[in-house]
Amino acid sequence: MAKLTSKERNKLSKSEFAGPGRSYPIPDESHAADAKARAAQAVKSGRISKSEEAKIDEKANKVLGKKGKKK
Repeated sequence: MAKLTSKERNKLSKSEFAGPGRSYPIPDESHAADAKARAAQAVKSGRISKSEEAKIDEKANKVLGKKGKKK
């Protein structure tokens, strides 16, 4: 996954984030896959709910070219 600098992250539109509060940037496939993995970890640790994970997965899947597939 390519490094995303603060400057690049600040230039991303709201639609290029999968999570609330500009969390989980998904500007490309590698970041989308990472967002899904990090969201799964966040659910296991209790930081986010399963429904929040589902929303993140849905947005990331669009970037990954998947429809309705989970991980």
